[in-house]
Amino acid sequence: MQTNIFFTADHHFGHANIIKFSERPFESMEEMNEQLIKRWNEKIGKDDIVYHLGDVSLGKPDFTKEILDRLNGKIHLIKGNHEYSALRVPERFEWIKDYHELYVEDESHKMGKQKIMLFHYAMRTWNGSHHGTWQLYGHSHGTLPDDEMSLSIDVGVDCHNFYPVSYEEIKELMKKKKWTPPFAPRN
Repeated sequence: MQTNIFFTADHHFGHANIIKFSERPFESMEEMNEQLIKRWNEKIGKDDIVYHLGDVSLGKPDFTKEILDRLNGKIHLIKGNHEYSALRVPERFEWIKDYHELYVEDESHKMGKQKIMLFHYAMRTWNGSHHGTWQLYGHSHGTLPDDEMSLSIDVGVDCHNFYPVSYEEIKELMKKKKWTPPFAPRN
């Protein structure tokens, strides 16, 4: 099983007003930036895989490049609605997409792998949602109540003490959901 996969979103590096908007516990933008970098690198090693689900930075491209160069991991970017600067340093990302269907090898899963839909925005339904596919998103900064009947989770930093979330952590959160397949199997 792969255990070096992480998910995150909504860092908003260089965005002073996000401290107020999202009631982040930082005194300044500089403190926020440094804490976000520190917490990222505490969990993520240089060879770990990271799926960032959007809104990396609102700083200028040079500032954004400096931040990205300090972050560990092989970063895959799902575009958010604040990606002007990140898109100007594409070489820092393994790839950049609007949306991605990820398969994670997991021997405990009945099919041997877990399918996960990655998108910046929360969806009520998605490809495979009726068959146990997960959906991970950002954008809402923890303002959407978690739906225990849906296999979707906000992986944004505002929801996880400003840390990225591992595949194993997501798996544990999904186990607590009350989701059941909406259609009975056909014989």
